[in-house]
Amino acid sequence: MPLTRQDAWSQDEDLLLAEVVLRNIREGGTQLKAFDEVGKQLSRTAAACGFRWNSYVRKQYKSGIELAKKQRKEAKKQAKTQERAEEPAAPVSEVPTSPSEQEEQQSGLSIEAVKQYLDDLYEKAAAANSQDVQKDQIRGLEKQIYYLSAENEKLETQLRSMEEDYRALIDIMERAKKRVGPKSEDQQQRMNFQVEGKGNLEKVEK
Repeated sequence: MPLTRQDAWSQDEDLLLAEVVLRNIREGGTQLKAFDEVGKQLSRTAAACGFRWNSYVRKQYKSGIELAKKQRKEAKKQAKTQERAEEPAAPVSEVPTSPSEQEEQQSGLSIEAVKQYLDDLYEKAAAANSQDVQKDQIRGLEKQIYYLSAENEKLETQLRSMEEDYRALIDIMERAKKRVGPKSEDQQQRMNFQVEGKGNLEKVEK
């Protein structure tokens, strides 16, 4: 009895799982049958294949599942039409088909449908990558805005505090001048105050 694998799934294994499941859906088979088939090919259990399909792979092939269901429905309609016809062997369509077209009809999957499906997947992947980049840029800008807003608020608080201190000092100096009062107008004119570069108040005599 071969050993059952429990290692991580590769991209090729996910692709094989998707192909087999979609084929079973298209042909009217069950997913359990598909899981069993894939498990035998990959030396994995059917339960492991089912878990991988439901947890990860199925999300990547939503449009493929819808396409397979649509093809299954069309195949059933075609089968009923053939059963009701007087000559079941006669082709449903009067338009002759080439061997390649007959193979496509038998497989139930045309080249155009596959191309369209792959194009849809590529557009979705590109859109998802673009959205991820935009989200990262937006988050970075939001962090910068938050940081700059905090810095601006901090500077405004410091500025208001300095203005209040400055007004309080000027008021104290004015009251001191009125109480002490110089004896002559010349001395009064020489008693002036100015603020240093560091914010200290000093007396300036002219």
